Amino acid sequence: MNKNIVPFLYFLSICFLWTGCREKNVTLAKDISFEKEENIQYGSDSEQVMDLYIPHQQTSKKREAFIMIHGGGWRRGDKSQLTFFTLSMMQKFPDHIFANINYRLATSTKNGIPNQTDDIEYAVRYLEKKLNYSPRLIVFGNSAGGHLSMMYAYHFDTQKRVKAVVNIVGPSDLSDPGFETFQDYSFVKNYLVDPKSVPAGMSATTLASPVSWIDSLSAPTLSYYGNRDRVIPLSQMKTLNAAFTQYKVLHNTYEFNGGHLDWDKAPNDEFLIKKIEAFLKRIDKK
Repeated sequence: MNKNIVPFLYFLSICFLWTGCREKNVTLAKDISFEKEENIQYGSDSEQVMDLYIPHQQTSKKREAFIMIHGGGWRRGDKSQLTFFTLSMMQKFPDHIFANINYRLATSTKNGIPNQTDDIEYAVRYLEKKLNYSPRLIVFGNSAGGHLSMMYAYHFDTQKRVKAVVNIVGPSDLSDPGFETFQDYSFVKNYLVDPKSVPAGMSATTLASPVSWIDSLSAPTLSYYGNRDRVIPLSQMKTLNAAFTQYKVLHNTYEFNGGHLDWDKAPNDEFLIKKIEAFLKRIDKK
């Protein structure tokens, strides 16, 4: 990331989060600017909203789109957590569209799966309608958002619109004994998945584990895990990599120094953005 842009991006994120500024344009550099629309309703539920950033620069190409999906244990969190990092990504990918989405948070009476993966689909359909074409998608998520990114790409994206997944500290196998130390694991086990969506002979944790759905056609995936993460053990990374290797799925996996929330702190954030850029170029060359 350009060091000079960091203070300006920080100012913008503060403006978005605390002062509620309604400026319709975001200018990041002389030739980098976006039209911004905040809190667009993409569904009938009040939680189904997104912030959308579309480049001002004219192009004859159909732009690709990043779908940004926040974390929070499936039942907490908000898109504002990814505002600053989204702005940083926009600086590196000025020709891409960015949709930073909220989704319906899970409760003991409102399951996360399939509601939350459905919400990704609804957001994509809204975007397609607005753009009048179906953009290739890079689905980006951290923690629970990383999990949902993988679940959507590997299982629920029936039209195969996802070009790549960027999975940040996302749980890949909900039945991993190492993940059972997660403080909300009882909620995950008992309430994350709608029992009516579980096929006969399959457990809810198997249904909701991204590794269950990886095959030779799965979307290329870049993963980023912390070497001191006490929420998502590195066994999740190893299980994911084993599945990718088995099915010969294009993937890159990196470890950063830090815990669960340290992925977007310097220098981890700059390293990540550079690796995302290189990974997408690698996919384009295939």
